[in-house]
Amino acid sequence: MTITQRPFSAEQDKYLMSALARQSSENNLHVVDLPYRFSSWAFDNPENISLWFDENQQLVAWATLQTPFWTIDYGCHPAQESHLHQEILLWADQRAQAVLKTPYERPSWFVMVFSGQSNRIRDLENTGFKCQSDVGDDSWSKVLMRRSSQTPIKTYEPRSGFTVRSLAGESEVQEYVELHQSVFESKNMTVDWRIRTLQHPDYKPDLDIVVESPDGRLVAFCICWFNNESLDGHVEPLGSHKDFRQYGLGRAALSEGLRRLQSLGAQNIFVETDNYRNTAFRLYASFGFQTIQDVHVYRKDYETE
Repeated sequence: MTITQRPFSAEQDKYLMSALARQSSENNLHVVDLPYRFSSWAFDNPENISLWFDENQQLVAWATLQTPFWTIDYGCHPAQESHLHQEILLWADQRAQAVLKTPYERPSWFVMVFSGQSNRIRDLENTGFKCQSDVGDDSWSKVLMRRSSQTPIKTYEPRSGFTVRSLAGESEVQEYVELHQSVFESKNMTVDWRIRTLQHPDYKPDLDIVVESPDGRLVAFCICWFNNESLDGHVEPLGSHKDFRQYGLGRAALSEGLRRLQSLGAQNIFVETDNYRNTAFRLYASFGFQTIQDVHVYRKDYETE
C-alpha cells in the first residue's frame, strides 16, 4: 500500500481529521472537543500538522504539535496503525527538533495514551518517551470520565448576585481570555484562538457558559461541545477565578452545561482530568462521572538552549 504524507493545507483538513477520530473514537482521548483543540494557534503554522493518505486519497492518520497544550495529538486508522504509528512518532520527534528556538518550541512534549494501548506504549518507549505515572512528587496520570444521560443532574444555583449565562459573543472574548489566563496561570489562550472557536461550525453558543459577578466581571466558565451524529458531549475547559472559588461557581457553571447538553440529546458526556488526587476529579465524580479509561502520560525532553 502506498502512503503519502503532506502538511496541513486547508480548513477542510480539520474536518477530515475529526472524521477519522470519530471512526475509532474508542482509541482516542479527544474526539468531541477537537473543534476547540483545532482552533488553537498551533495551526497558525501548517508545518506543525501532518496528514497521511492511502492510495485512494483517504486520510488514514494525522498528527499535530499542540504547543498550547504541550502535547502531541494524533489519530490513526486502526488498520494502518501497526505500520504508521512509529512513523507518526518519528515525524513528531523531528518536528519537535525543528521548532526549537521558535514560538512553537517546548522543553518537553507529552503524549496521552490509554493504559491498555500496549502497542502504542511500546512504540513511545522505543522513541524515548517515559511514563510519568511514578516519578516521585511530579508523578502525573489522567483519566477519561463519562456520565450517562440516565444520571440525574444535580442543580446548583449560583450565589446571590451572580449570574450563569452564555458568553455574549466576540464582545466578551477579550475579557474571557484574561480570565482564562488567570485561572490556568498561562498566556497560552489568545484572542485569536478564542474567536476561532466561536466561528467553528460545531460551536454552539448556548454551550459557552460563563458566570458574571455582581459587579459585572466574568469570574468562571464552562465550555461544552456536542456532536450531533454520535450524540456525545464533552466538557472542555472549566475554570473559576481563584478569588471566587469559595462560592462554588465552577460547580454552578458545570451543572448548567450538563443540563444544556442533556437538553440537546447528549447520551454520554465525557471529560478528561487528572486522576483521583485532583480536586477536579472529585468535582466530576460528584456529578456522576465515572472513570472509563486510565490515561498514561508519556514525556520526552528536548534541549532548548
